Amino acid sequence: MVPGRMDLHVNLENRRDLAGQIYRELRAAILDGRLRRGERVPPTRELAERLSVSRNTVSVAYAWLTAEGLLSGRVRAGSFVQGEPRERGPARASTGVKLRARSVWSTLPDPRSSVDPAPYDFRVGIPDGQLFPFETWRRLVARQLRAAALPAGYPEASGHPALREAIARHVGVARGVRAEAGDVLVTHGAQQALDLIGRVLLEPGDCVAVEEPGYPPARMLFQSLGARVVPVPVDAEGLDVAALPDEARLVYVTPSHQFPLGMAMSPARRTALLDWARQRDAVVIEDDYDSEFRFGGRPLETLHGLDRSGRVIYVGSFSKVMLPALRLGFLVAPPSLQRELRLAKYVSDWHSQLPAQAALARFIDEGLLARHIRKMRREYEHRHERILERLTRHFGDWLQPLPSSAGLHLSAAFRTGGRRLEQDVVERARKAGVGVAPLSRYHAGTPARPGLVLGYGSLPVARIDEGLRRLRACVAAAAGD
Repeated sequence: MVPGRMDLHVNLENRRDLAGQIYRELRAAILDGRLRRGERVPPTRELAERLSVSRNTVSVAYAWLTAEGLLSGRVRAGSFVQGEPRERGPARASTGVKLRARSVWSTLPDPRSSVDPAPYDFRVGIPDGQLFPFETWRRLVARQLRAAALPAGYPEASGHPALREAIARHVGVARGVRAEAGDVLVTHGAQQALDLIGRVLLEPGDCVAVEEPGYPPARMLFQSLGARVVPVPVDAEGLDVAALPDEARLVYVTPSHQFPLGMAMSPARRTALLDWARQRDAVVIEDDYDSEFRFGGRPLETLHGLDRSGRVIYVGSFSKVMLPALRLGFLVAPPSLQRELRLAKYVSDWHSQLPAQAALARFIDEGLLARHIRKMRREYEHRHERILERLTRHFGDWLQPLPSSAGLHLSAAFRTGGRRLEQDVVERARKAGVGVAPLSRYHAGTPARPGLVLGYGSLPVARIDEGLRRLRACVAAAAGD
């Protein structure tokens, strides 16, 4: 409830109790916390005009609240909330029928609640916000917030034209993706891109193949759309194409940096996957979530770049290269699906935030994104090498690092022990101030080999050694029990 625009429900037909109605509405708002201590309530004349009652009626209600200690008056300043909210209970008693959601929602786990990060935070997928060029970004956004820069109507559902052109150039240069502005659709991150693709392509009961282990939010999204999601194992070459179900309508993969294990899909597997999709009239979603941070070696060609039959939808995001809070991503679609995906975006939320889109277009066009990526690539490579060296030297009896040369995380598998050891280590680490994810979190089924996933995006090099020292003590203690 906003004090200046309170929505009070007063029955004008019951004129004998008008002051009582206003008193009870305001009292409930104060005790429920909708009106907070120190907030100013409207002047009696203003509220009386709004409710079509006499000013004296409102004054009586205010006087009762003041007598209770819930309001206090200040000379020439007005009346202010004085009371504290009581402990909140249910807003109202449950009445009528119990509304029921689709059954699929009861099968999906709740997202992890927000918690304060651990002092030594190895969480996955969090970039280093301390190194983001906030002043430059603030200047670009401020320029777009001027009245002359904002259209009076609703922008195009596909995205700001300048941003679509900038993205097409960026992925063409950085990743070899052949795309024009018309092929690009701007989204609220990769997750919305997956949602739009699923809405356009999937009927209830359709089969979707995902990597095992893989990215849980993608798996959950396809399940929520009513798809039958089939986990397909990965090995040292990436997704096992031979294990794909023949009836799969959609295949979701992370070929440049398999999430979470870290390997890249081999050229032979890439060719096999594209052949498989062509023969079975299936669609491949290529999630290229953090390949900008590749450390050495020849850049890997994308599936989209290899595709000659228009079956690959390329999905990208600026969450890792910039900040997750910006919620900006994109997809590159073949012409055969562009109209439907644009409609899906339109009926979903019409368009993404225009000032941020325009600012990002300038950020790319002025070379600032490329400069930021180069800076962060060097920093993340340093952290990656530091963790890998420490794991190899100090954790060799318990953990085997898995090959990885890109991104913001690396994984390590336990040499012996099962899920119980993994869970014990994670819990001990939490108590020791170390945040680390179990590898089993990314499996749909029982993992063949439990382990740990260590993100280094948000942990400076200066804190890595102490974090790993504490983690090593936790692993040693758990393995010794």
